[in-house]
Amino acid sequence: MKESSDNLFKKLNDHNFYKLSASGNDFIVILNFEDKFTFEEKPLLAKKLCRSKFSISADGLIFLEKPKSSEASFSWNFFNSDGSEAEMCGNGARCVARLVEELNLFKSPFYFETKAGLIYAEVKGKRVKVALTSPKDLKLNFVIRTDYDWFSSHFVNTGVPHVVIFWGNIDSAPVEKVGPKIRYHEMFKPAGTNVNFVEVVEEKDKKYLKIRTYERGVEAETFACGTGASAGAYIAYKLGLVGEKVDVLTKGGEILTIYIEDKTNKIYLEGDTKFICEGKIKKDAIL
Repeated sequence: MKESSDNLFKKLNDHNFYKLSASGNDFIVILNFEDKFTFEEKPLLAKKLCRSKFSISADGLIFLEKPKSSEASFSWNFFNSDGSEAEMCGNGARCVARLVEELNLFKSPFYFETKAGLIYAEVKGKRVKVALTSPKDLKLNFVIRTDYDWFSSHFVNTGVPHVVIFWGNIDSAPVEKVGPKIRYHEMFKPAGTNVNFVEVVEEKDKKYLKIRTYERGVEAETFACGTGASAGAYIAYKLGLVGEKVDVLTKGGEILTIYIEDKTNKIYLEGDTKFICEGKIKKDAIL
């Protein structure tokens, strides 16, 4: 273990890290355009660096790398805090788009590669809009049975899999109790699913959504999930509950705007980002 940490630190010693946040989701970003870090080292670094209180702390670790596609400016490898690799993350996508624009690496608009496919991004200062991969595997109005209760549910993949359950009062939703039961449910094996509780809110002439998400890989409720907010908005649209543009209020208190283009089968996610810091990683961070 000591030898492994020593080797990792030799690679990290002269390497900057960046930390950004979007809607309460925070991410560590490392530039890996020279392929300094191997695929085997990446999940280990995610588990080490994302630890709360003992290291930098984040929901995920993102490596930016050279693209394989001529259409893309760059590619990424995204790892959750538990070391598992994720196909896509909406808020993470907005953060890396903001970062590469700030560092003058690439000029908006541009595409970048993820395991879920090419992602389009537009950066306007702190506000970033990304086009997610086309939603797929839509399934409406089915029942999920757990030992807690039975739930009328909906499913869509917006880059990663999401179950959506509509709830009367979002504050009372049993996210931490039910989330793990559905996340690991036999219906979604082997990959599992994210779980979203969504409330439709009407205030005067305005209709919007409130959402709480149990995230696969983080294995807890998070302040926000971009692909989850998009999944909730998309299913609400398909059920006729909202229009093609809708605001989604996240657990962290920030508002994400979701645009749905039904004809082209596209979802756009827009919101503010925060560039928190950049710096060097000390050896204690990976011990």
